[in-house]
Amino acid sequence: MLELLKYDFFIHALLASVFTAVTCGIIGTYIVSRRIVFISGGISHTSFGGVGIGYYLGINPIIGAAVFAVLAGLGIEILSRRPGWREDSLIGMMWSFGMAVGIIFIFLTPGYAPNLMTYLFGNILTVSPLDILLMAGLSLLITAVFLLLFKEILFLSFDKENIVQALDYARQAEDILRNILTKYSKYTLAKNLDQRINEVVTYKESLVALLKLQEEGYLVVPPDNIELIRKQGKILTSELEKIVKKESQFVQDLIGKSKTIHLLALVPVFILSVLVALFLVFNVNRPLKTIENAITKIASGDFNNIPEIKTGDEFESLVVSLNNMIDELDKRSKQLIQAQKLASLGRLTSGVAHELNNPLNNISTSIQILIEEIEENDLEYKKELLVGAEKEVERGKEIVRSLLEFARERTLTLKQVNFKDLVDSAIKHVKSEIPDNIHLKVEVPDNIQATVGLRIKSVIINLIANAVHAMKNGGEITIKAKNEFDKEGFSFQVIDTGEGIPQNVITKIFDPFFTTKEVGKGSGLGLSITYGIMEQHRGNISVSSEVGKGTTFTCFLPFRQSEQIEL
Repeated sequence: MLELLKYDFFIHALLASVFTAVTCGIIGTYIVSRRIVFISGGISHTSFGGVGIGYYLGINPIIGAAVFAVLAGLGIEILSRRPGWREDSLIGMMWSFGMAVGIIFIFLTPGYAPNLMTYLFGNILTVSPLDILLMAGLSLLITAVFLLLFKEILFLSFDKENIVQALDYARQAEDILRNILTKYSKYTLAKNLDQRINEVVTYKESLVALLKLQEEGYLVVPPDNIELIRKQGKILTSELEKIVKKESQFVQDLIGKSKTIHLLALVPVFILSVLVALFLVFNVNRPLKTIENAITKIASGDFNNIPEIKTGDEFESLVVSLNNMIDELDKRSKQLIQAQKLASLGRLTSGVAHELNNPLNNISTSIQILIEEIEENDLEYKKELLVGAEKEVERGKEIVRSLLEFARERTLTLKQVNFKDLVDSAIKHVKSEIPDNIHLKVEVPDNIQATVGLRIKSVIINLIANAVHAMKNGGEITIKAKNEFDKEGFSFQVIDTGEGIPQNVITKIFDPFFTTKEVGKGSGLGLSITYGIMEQHRGNISVSSEVGKGTTFTCFLPFRQSEQIEL
């Protein structure tokens, strides 16, 4: 690295960079503080016009560039003082004007023109000893000027916008202080706001005077003015800070006291809330809960009176009224149950009498005929009468058997069965009774396993038989089944496409002895027995029907039950 110092061009370049750094550092700081960075590029390119003129006149282009740059700078300064002329616009105009003038004069010069742009940018490696001396002199001159005229240059470097901004702050402070003095003076701790306002006004007037001096182009500001502004700003700042600090502390203390007062005020509110809550619990919630439980029991059929409530208010009266209502409901319920029992007994008696009366009448008629014609020799006729009587006796026995089957209780043992096998067995039992014009379709999966009594088979048989009787003109019977794991059971349906059941009849089909068949065609106990079997298996049966389209019986049974069921 030190070997480069043996070369003169390198030493010249090093010295040139040092002197240039000193010059640019001082001048650059001033340019940046004045926010005229744009002018440096503008003047340097404007000087190209002087290079072109010097080359055209046959003089040193450096001299032409220097003269042209000075004249351009003075022109920008003079023109920028005129109203409506912007400094940045003037710099741009001079920039383009200088470049244009330089190019024109270079073009007008006879002969071949060298690359004159090097006069603007140059090459640091080609610096001559004379250039070094000139750079050193320029650096010393600029340093001396800035040292001797530092205050003046510092004043010129003041940013006008900062002074205007400080003046604006002073005006805002004056307006705020006057507003406080007018509206809130009796609430403030500081009692010398008039003095503070006067200080702000004085400070504002000093800033206005300083701004006026700068605008008029004075290079020197009286030291008394500078010292006065500093003193006023210091006093004003310290006093206002004390006022703000004092008022802020007072506000903080006031907020703290307010919090304490609010907390203390919340204590009685909290106590009152607790007392009200306790009052509601013991005097409102408990009685309401008691009444709610009693009403729930009433809805489930328990008509026991509500325990008396000794509250001495409307709840006590409400309980007394409810107890009177419960007594009346209990009385009416017993009367209704008794009436229903009598009605059921009447229907049962009427049904039994009606069902037994027909075969007894037929038997009685046959016996009377036999008595009258006992001496006749027509044995075939007599035998026919006896056979008819025997059939009527069998019919009576069937009625009595069905009645006993409906009324008595028996214990059946449950068995784990495959429901599809149970359906197949039931179909075999009734297959001979299904006419050819009725099609039977079975849609029962193989995976339905359940613990049921074998009398479920009777349910399936009875539902198939009813479906056959409902389809005199033929049709289709469908048996479906599916698992319902969410209900822990399964359901099955017997669907026919028969005549359907009218709505005024469908609510009675599970009543004992109710039948829509012709006399002698049914006892009216089939569906009643089916309903009882389903109930005893903890299942259920429902029916839906539409006249002219068919009927669907839907049954549900749980998968598992106790070992024995009372039927």
